[in-house]
Amino acid sequence: MESTNQKIDLENTSISLYIKREDLLHPHISGNKFRKLKYNLAQAKRENKQTLLTFGGAFSNHILAVAAAGNEQGFRTIGIIRGEELQDKISENPTLQKAQDFGMVFEFVGREIYRDKNNPEFIQQLAEKFDDFYLIPEGGTNDLAVKGCEEILTKTDEKFDYICCAIGTGGTISGLINCSKNSQQVLGFPALMGDFLREDICKFVSKSNWDLITAYHFGGYAKVSEELIEFINEFYKKHGIPLDPIYTGKMMFGVMDLITKNYFPENSKILVIHTGGLQGIAGMNKLLKQKKQLQINVYD
Repeated sequence: MESTNQKIDLENTSISLYIKREDLLHPHISGNKFRKLKYNLAQAKRENKQTLLTFGGAFSNHILAVAAAGNEQGFRTIGIIRGEELQDKISENPTLQKAQDFGMVFEFVGREIYRDKNNPEFIQQLAEKFDDFYLIPEGGTNDLAVKGCEEILTKTDEKFDYICCAIGTGGTISGLINCSKNSQQVLGFPALMGDFLREDICKFVSKSNWDLITAYHFGGYAKVSEELIEFINEFYKKHGIPLDPIYTGKMMFGVMDLITKNYFPENSKILVIHTGGLQGIAGMNKLLKQKKQLQINVYD
């Protein structure tokens, strides 16, 4: 499945900027989640698995996507959710409520226990409790997810000099690097603080035509500022494209800032990947409203 590239009108520059609307691929399994789950779901069926089990936080795009995919394709779904305090607050959380509506069963665990999500002993405990399941890692990143993300770029995208995307666990950018031309530069904008993702990405790629831009995390994962919210709102007013505050908003803020700082050479052709994540806006707005702060307004 291909998504369309939408031109972003820029003023006073020779640079051309397009955004690949992966967010429009599916109403509930949008963007990179659609790509990451494609081959994992096919593998689960090959293994005759009836249940999908995965991990995520309170407003996880991945949790909702797995729940929606399971509902659509006939899998039982189980979500191991970080934070025991959320157990009695499902109805107050738009993401978890939607996932539950799609049939997902939750297991809420403390943050310390959650850190063991990759520990074989913990996985074995889950297997004893929930019987046989197909395990999808947090964020969905594994070899099959990267394979799916390798299908984001098409032949028509070879004309671009730069490919930009937001990064959570590194799976999407890994797929983009693998399917990019050697003449292209792939830039990742991490939503988390730190440079540790380089090591994770290197597990999936062998090319060197990529780099991480780590200056636009706005304080870390799920951290936002009024400046970021204002940017997202103005971007929507001007271009009619909604961005989320966790991933794509920060990436696009970074790209636009780098353009003004002449990071990109003259006449550069840039393609940014809209990886979806718009479902998280409702939860973020709820938090912003409680704090009496500016909210995200990207819907007519």
